[in-house]
Amino acid sequence: MKILVIGGGGREHALVWKLRQSPSVIKLWCAPGNGGIAQDAQCIPADTADVVGLRQLAEQLGADLTVVGPEQPLVGGIADEFAAHDLRLVGPNQECAQLEGSKVFAKNFLQRHRIPTPGVHGVFDRAADARLALKSVTWPVVLKADGLCAGKGVLVTSSRDEANAFIRSTLEMREFGDGGGRLLIEEAVAGTELSYIVLTDGTHVAPLVPARDHKRALDGDRGPNTGGMGAYSRGDLVSQQLERQILDVIVSPTIAALATEKLAYRGFLYFGLMLTAEGPQVLEFNCRLGDPETQALVRRMDFDLAEVLSAAVEGRLEPTTMLWKSDASICVVMASAGYPGNFEPGKIISGLPEACGLPRIAVFHSGTRSDANMYYTCSGRVLGVTAAAKNLEDARLSAYKALQSIHFAGAHFRSDIGAGLRAAPMTAERA
Repeated sequence: MKILVIGGGGREHALVWKLRQSPSVIKLWCAPGNGGIAQDAQCIPADTADVVGLRQLAEQLGADLTVVGPEQPLVGGIADEFAAHDLRLVGPNQECAQLEGSKVFAKNFLQRHRIPTPGVHGVFDRAADARLALKSVTWPVVLKADGLCAGKGVLVTSSRDEANAFIRSTLEMREFGDGGGRLLIEEAVAGTELSYIVLTDGTHVAPLVPARDHKRALDGDRGPNTGGMGAYSRGDLVSQQLERQILDVIVSPTIAALATEKLAYRGFLYFGLMLTAEGPQVLEFNCRLGDPETQALVRRMDFDLAEVLSAAVEGRLEPTTMLWKSDASICVVMASAGYPGNFEPGKIISGLPEACGLPRIAVFHSGTRSDANMYYTCSGRVLGVTAAAKNLEDARLSAYKALQSIHFAGAHFRSDIGAGLRAAPMTAERA
């Protein structure tokens, strides 16, 4: 197979890294890719919002399969564009991708089919109405911009002042552009978050191993929401009983509801769950793999990813072929100073050969460019340092040891990935 991967972040580097291991893959491209992905695939400049241009690129390359990493092209209809030209692509069509493209659509879908999800205080397109609603809510609340906001359009707060500031930035200042045209205010529920992802060919459903990510910027789950500061996965993350409950109460009803509404969903479907005392509830859907969950998950895959994705596209997905290593894995994100706010790109990155030379380590590039054998930062999230070991503590120690080898001005990372709120003997910020 000749495979084209769409995207240029850490998730796409992890996918390329795993696909490259398949003996059936004879050519691998990534559009647009990044400095690190160029080590493992041929990178081709591309605009991921231009679904027609991406289809034309796949035709020109003669790609046998296209794998879409980010949400933007899926919400933009890339699957429909490829299907219209008989090209094979992993990802749901535009109608199905509304599950991620609109939080209001997703919430209405969940409520319509009585799939457990937090209650709603209202949906608003006027700031004055949203502020008025805050007078009658039970705190804390969750405020969500309706559209795509790169994982940053959510606020969980017990502060009326914080909520009002978020309403202003979303509905009046339009900080999130079109993604902030509407605002959803919902109940906050207590529990532990879990990332549960499945792959489906429209008929068969294959669960991936569960993972947990860390969305807040700072240790102890403090600071603003980000696209993700790290993730981990291990064999005992959820019990068999809990996973059975997730499948019976959440996943199977969702797949059945999609079929009932004649939404032919094919590809990865991400369930962002809150494990509450009353049972699992759906906080959000993603219509693709998570980032940085993917970086951790590929380290536990014990199957040929290219063959599995090809089978999914052809409607012959066999869940029993997707075997997983019992090891634990972890990904710790190194970010630019200021992320998730403004940051300054172009910082020289040093120490990558030393880190990559350590046992158990793979470093996935999220936002780098390369020039004359040097690497430079070019995004908020820069690197995802991953490790796999027999247990999570050994994986953590390996990942944080590798992090000490890598340097760029202003680099910061969380020191408690995979450790809950326990203090870790590592520096979380570096000047």
